[in-house]
Amino acid sequence: MSKVNWSFYDDNGFTRIINVNGTMTGLGASMAVKEAINAAAEIMPHFVNMHELQQKASLVIQDLTGAEAGFIAASASAGISMSIAACITKTNVGLIEKLPQIDGQKNRVAVQMGHLCNYGASIEQAITLTGAEVSIIGQSTQVLDHQLEFAIEDGVIAALYVVSHHVVEYGQIPLKRFCEISHQANIPVIVDAASEYDLEKFLNDGADIVIYSGHKFLSGPTSGIVAGNKQLVKAAYMQNWGIARGMKIGKESIYGVMAALTAWKTRDHKAIRQQEKAALTLWLKACNGIKGIEATLNPDVTHNPLDRLKIQVDAAALGASAGAIALALSSYEPKIIARDHEVELGYIQLDPCNLDHGHAEIVSEALTNIFKQAHKGNLNEPNITDTRNAAIHAYLNWASD
Repeated sequence: MSKVNWSFYDDNGFTRIINVNGTMTGLGASMAVKEAINAAAEIMPHFVNMHELQQKASLVIQDLTGAEAGFIAASASAGISMSIAACITKTNVGLIEKLPQIDGQKNRVAVQMGHLCNYGASIEQAITLTGAEVSIIGQSTQVLDHQLEFAIEDGVIAALYVVSHHVVEYGQIPLKRFCEISHQANIPVIVDAASEYDLEKFLNDGADIVIYSGHKFLSGPTSGIVAGNKQLVKAAYMQNWGIARGMKIGKESIYGVMAALTAWKTRDHKAIRQQEKAALTLWLKACNGIKGIEATLNPDVTHNPLDRLKIQVDAAALGASAGAIALALSSYEPKIIARDHEVELGYIQLDPCNLDHGHAEIVSEALTNIFKQAHKGNLNEPNITDTRNAAIHAYLNWASD
């Protein structure tokens, strides 16, 4: 087994963590590539004209996405708010200064009900921070063309489309059709594609602005990338004069993401997929033949080029629930954070895209040990209420005595 270097954690008093959850903000998103780390360190001792830096970032974004223009925001969430604000104000500085007060302005944003997700905060709040209102389209599991067409007639200034594993996976208007309907009424379409791998698809499908995370698959510093129509992107960038001042991004993050984007072009994606496949094969072997466990490889639901291991648990046969397995992994040494946001459906998933040397082997060993303990009836069952509210409890317990 490869020896893991835990010195960073031990020297700084941090809990040792292995992330098999995915590119999650609550865990620090991803392991930054060396190019991004070096670029961030390089620029930090120097002064730079921030508009000039963002202009250079735009050139890199254009090259990678095919957009007319782009800039780096503090986060994908900030990019959503800035893009919505742009559709309200355009480049009118007076209106930019006035937001979120928009008396007399059209301010409704059309969103399919199944896309009103929580990504660590409410997508609705990212909209209403600008002073805009949400115009909900359809029902959670069915949205029809005429419902979007009708909504657009009611003071809508933008249509937001969310691509995420958090949204409803069926019954929604596909993006191309969503853009067709919106554009027939001259309504711009903004796509939240924060955790998506394909940097060209959504603009090619008709979106006017697409927002990506710079710190998830791209493995750069915390940031968002806003790319698309030049005039709308410029209006979004100008929100830094208004509501986005509190969302400002530093030079080190901009320069770091520029480096991460450039590195993306030459990254050996095939070799990374092979490393992920090796980890999945190892974990699958640890699950095979275990009574009460059915393990399968599942493709990413938004079509990113990666698989995850789905571990379906028959609680009666195993002697423990899927929630108990997730809890045991998170109580292991080192702590192993699994993908458990659908644990009430009886399964967890293991994501291989954020592993360091030796991590895959530790996870395999942990699974074997935990399954043995489950068969002996030695695992603790989680309190489902606590599990469901764990994210907010982490905030409530912060800095508590």
